[in-house]
Amino acid sequence: MLAIIICFWNVENFFAPGEFEGHAWSKTRFYTKCNAVAKTLLLSADEFGDLPDVVGFAEVGDASVLKALLYSTPLRKLDYSFVHYDSPDRRGIDCALLYRRSRFRLLNSKPCHLCDSAGAILPTRDILLAVLVGREGGDTLAVLVNHHPSKVGSGSEDRRRIAMERLRFLADSLKSAGISQIIAVGDFNDEVLPAKGVNSGGQVQSETAPPPGTIKFQGKWEKIDGCPLLEGLAADEHIFAPQQLLTRDSYGGEKPRRTFSGPRYLGGVSDHLPVFYLISRAPSETTTS
Repeated sequence: MLAIIICFWNVENFFAPGEFEGHAWSKTRFYTKCNAVAKTLLLSADEFGDLPDVVGFAEVGDASVLKALLYSTPLRKLDYSFVHYDSPDRRGIDCALLYRRSRFRLLNSKPCHLCDSAGAILPTRDILLAVLVGREGGDTLAVLVNHHPSKVGSGSEDRRRIAMERLRFLADSLKSAGISQIIAVGDFNDEVLPAKGVNSGGQVQSETAPPPGTIKFQGKWEKIDGCPLLEGLAADEHIFAPQQLLTRDSYGGEKPRRTFSGPRYLGGVSDHLPVFYLISRAPSETTTS
């Protein structure tokens, strides 16, 4: 698996029109956000040399959002398909995945529930598993898209521990099934330590200083979006921060321009910045003559 680009982005409450209770979420505002998400993906090609081959999303409301994104924006001219399953999350937000049909064929996919010690399904986001086969060379790539439980409420640390244990179990199961190239990306609601093989030094410059994180709270950057698990691959990680995703921060500097602050519409795209991974085969897996 050589020279592919994977993106992950928490797109902040990306609901269909009329489905964001307590918020003035009109068709106009929804399609404005669709176009802004599409524009960001298209703009990333100027920085990384090509469009992302795979895009993982968090906080997508349902499949209609993905259809609007792919069929009502300039992305309709491209060859993206999507994978989505409804999850048991109380807020009605899910993980989703886009992939380019010219680069990959979808072999299989499924939602992977999180369960407590009694086996009951937790009312949170499933981990989305998609197994892709490359059109060139036929390499198999497993992508795990995550949005782990937040820090709100009692027992939140236990829920995130369950999510990480579930992720590791899924990776071990994939390896046992003979799939050696695996990447897990997502919003982990904890500081993400990059997996072995991830070079996290790359940053994309804004007009001021490059951001050291993906989200900013009370003037402090945090990197809660990332890649804590990578098998059989190497990756250069880049936080993408074009100026149109940023706004002035009252604490100083810049921050992501979010769509809403509470019920107040701000007109931004997300309170998270997207993270891009430039993927190559791990050195130990490279065939030499």
